[in-house]
Amino acid sequence: MKKVTTFLFAALLPATALSQSCGSGNPDIRVTSSGNNFVATRSNGAQVYSGSDYRQAIQSALDSISYGQRVVVTASGSIGASTITISSGKTLEVCGTINVGYRAGRGAIESTNTNDVSIPYLTMTGNPYFGLRFSGTRNLKLGKITMNLSGGLGIRFDRDAAQNYNVLMDEIRVTGAGSHAVETWNIDGLQVGSVIARNVGECGLLLQKTTNARVGLVDGENVATGNGYATFRMANENGKLSNGQYTTNVYVDRVVSRGGGRGIFCVSQSGGAEINNVDLANNGNNAILIENCYNVKIKSGTVNGGGEVRLAARSEFANNRDISLTLTVNNNSVREQPCGTNIQWNISGNAKKTIC
Repeated sequence: MKKVTTFLFAALLPATALSQSCGSGNPDIRVTSSGNNFVATRSNGAQVYSGSDYRQAIQSALDSISYGQRVVVTASGSIGASTITISSGKTLEVCGTINVGYRAGRGAIESTNTNDVSIPYLTMTGNPYFGLRFSGTRNLKLGKITMNLSGGLGIRFDRDAAQNYNVLMDEIRVTGAGSHAVETWNIDGLQVGSVIARNVGECGLLLQKTTNARVGLVDGENVATGNGYATFRMANENGKLSNGQYTTNVYVDRVVSRGGGRGIFCVSQSGGAEINNVDLANNGNNAILIENCYNVKIKSGTVNGGGEVRLAARSEFANNRDISLTLTVNNNSVREQPCGTNIQWNISGNAKKTIC
């Protein structure tokens, strides 16, 4: 599956995201540095900006290009508690490292109500409120995104904002976020190669009100320690189609989780999901918790130790229905309480089973 995913994203992401190294070719503007001076220079040699403000150098470059053009940032620097905004049709390719600060309610880099924005490469450090923040996008493309953070949330699609359509992510790596590595709301059409989360306070990948999604790999270590979040979580009617049905439309190839809190968590009337394979071990909370979800299938995989595999329900929502779990579970327990509707258990291993 990994090879298939790589081919898929090579076909769908812009060439600069995968087939070329960062900064290659002839970008329309380059942002470089010499000491504390940052210069944004057009391909014809004309300067757009020269000065000590790293954020202004990048923003001036972005504001100076047109639809379909590209800015390459080879300089590293800090933007402080401020925001870089990307408007429609523009590519920001960062080969240096952007250090960011905390701006309440805002992203260090934002794109809202835009079409055809691309960030093929980005490395970010610091403690943002949101590292990347989006809403109302169409055909957004994120390539190889690395965030080595000391707090904050990595990538956020806003809850109370316009719908997003056709979002592509290649390889997202987040360490040290205090909240989620990647949190989505309101996306129709999502494709993700991989989300790799390490030492993240809440979720690795959290999908909410997201439909028609395909995810290659979600891989978490020490994610959601001490709380109810999970390496992979679906919540708030994720997978519910516009016709109110939960026909399968969320496909995940593989979830790997080590330690932390929960491994997989489906909750609050989510569903329409199929997970091909799981590899969960020593989760500090439930290895798997499915609570008030509909049409969820886990087709194969292993659970070793950690918290129990559990089907549960809260009274305010309809109970679980149409759930199928095929797993090898060792040194753990499997429990269904209360009994759901059309629940299929295919459990091997030494787990204690309390099922209906």
